[in-house]
Amino acid sequence: MLSQEERYAAWLWFLLALFCLRVLGQLLVALFDLSFLPSMEEWYSGLVPYGPLLVAQILIILLYGKVCLDFTWRHGYFVVPRRRLGIGLLIFGSLYLGAMVIRYVIRMSLYPDERWTGGSIPIFFHWILASFMLLVGQYHWSRTRPS
Repeated sequence: MLSQEERYAAWLWFLLALFCLRVLGQLLVALFDLSFLPSMEEWYSGLVPYGPLLVAQILIILLYGKVCLDFTWRHGYFVVPRRRLGIGLLIFGSLYLGAMVIRYVIRMSLYPDERWTGGSIPIFFHWILASFMLLVGQYHWSRTRPS
């Protein structure tokens, strides 16, 4: 039977793997314009130029990878229960997820011809990033709440 940390680690690795596939997919389209993948316009909103976006995505992968390793090894900064970290991640992750749900609703109302998936790749992966934060936050909060 898996320990609680191992279950958290498995889910965190899964979410990180999904995000890595997104980054890889977008990179492949940017470099090789592969026709079997969605076009570059589908991968990002264009608010941030692709170069800085890729750097930010790599930094996210490194940070989330460190979190995953801490949970896998069951030691390290991110696995030591911290109530304030848990509460902060739960608040920020909830606001982030909520904003992305609102963004999805607005996009689908502005572009009804693209319903349900048009232009939603970035939004979906923001949900994944927020879910990662919420999962880590829930771990910290549940481990430190008074019994």
